[in-house]
Amino acid sequence: MAPGKDRPAMPTGTGRIRLVGVAAALTAAILVVSACSSSGGGSSSASSTPDNGAKLTMWVRSATDQFSQRLVDAYNASHKNHVTLTIIPNDNYLTKVGTAAGSNSLPDILASDVVYTPNYTTKGLFQDITPELKALPYYDSIAKSHLAVATLNGKTYAVPHKLDSSVLFYNKTLFAKAGIAGPPANFADILTDARKITALGKGVTGFDIAGSCGGCGVYTLFPYAWAAGVDVLPDGGKKVDIDNDTFKQIFGLYRQLTDEKLVASGDKTQDGSTWPNNFLSGNVGMLALGSPIVGSLLQQKKFDWGVTSLMAPDGSKTATFVGGDVAGISKSSKHKAQAWDFLKWTLDDNAQVEIIAKNGDLPCRTDLTGNKYTASDPRTKFIADGLKNGVTPYALPFGDLFNNPNGPWVETIRGAIYGPDLNKALADGQAKIQAGLNASS
Repeated sequence: MAPGKDRPAMPTGTGRIRLVGVAAALTAAILVVSACSSSGGGSSSASSTPDNGAKLTMWVRSATDQFSQRLVDAYNASHKNHVTLTIIPNDNYLTKVGTAAGSNSLPDILASDVVYTPNYTTKGLFQDITPELKALPYYDSIAKSHLAVATLNGKTYAVPHKLDSSVLFYNKTLFAKAGIAGPPANFADILTDARKITALGKGVTGFDIAGSCGGCGVYTLFPYAWAAGVDVLPDGGKKVDIDNDTFKQIFGLYRQLTDEKLVASGDKTQDGSTWPNNFLSGNVGMLALGSPIVGSLLQQKKFDWGVTSLMAPDGSKTATFVGGDVAGISKSSKHKAQAWDFLKWTLDDNAQVEIIAKNGDLPCRTDLTGNKYTASDPRTKFIADGLKNGVTPYALPFGDLFNNPNGPWVETIRGAIYGPDLNKALADGQAKIQAGLNASS
């Protein structure tokens, strides 16, 4: 995989919600169903010719700006249709979508952070694309985790737009200096390796934690639990399970890493905005993050690096959080055939390989992980192959409960790692998150 050209990006869900929660931001969207039923969204009165020179509009959040722009530019250069891309700041995206949904003025193509997709589908913001999607010859190879969260009552409303996947990166140069032969295989190894690396001194630490970032915690802590067999959000996201022995082991490890000063002192207040920087500078032995930083890692020349999977505490199994964005045809669009032409084109071989993979991003299809760019580096091939067994969590109030910097999940992280009572922090977090789930059902 060639070095990505984008700046180091943070994974799905790390955006901080400051003024309103997801539910409040989309309250206006409830009006979209009645609005669209009378105005007739879709393309019944529009041309069904896929590439007829239609003027299309598309919205994406700023986290995918350069990625999305490359796709749009390439499509416009090779088609009669023309897509005008609007990039909206992450913190304003949900509010803008909610307002546009209420007035039936959404763009033709609407992207969404994958964890918020259930909010969009239940509010009726997307048109059904199930027949078009299933007709694709490579349908079975499209990232299942993204399709799952974009499916409601057996109908699918969006396709993968951008993928990222959480893994454990390690600094091979520091590992060699500390006399460590290979990556950790379990929690005991992580602790032992972190001690040896921190002992090198000169400001080096063995591990790195984002202690005040809910999205970072979901992205990197949930996979430990999934690997151990814990269904964190069972019953279709109507329940939560974090008050259990597995999460006690997970937070117990992070608590011990902190207590032994095997992480940087600033980790307690790290909100995710600068999280990769310590690792990218070569001063951290291990970082649980994911594919968004691969481009920066490939460009830097300070140290050699490796990648391994996030594992169950005993190392018996592994898992990954599959994040990123989906894109669908909005209910407001009268150009369904043309909008689908763009979405289909983004999934076809050429776009997936020569635009997405070539620029250091993960292809959205498992049958293309062996492409010449991704497969050119065993580390990036390893990350791409891990998508086959990835998970994307599903819960309607996900943003309010897990990403909100004032929400119960961030409170749980802080209490479990830095508070006086790990068990109480998990019990309290379980109760508060469950209350939030109950309130949304």
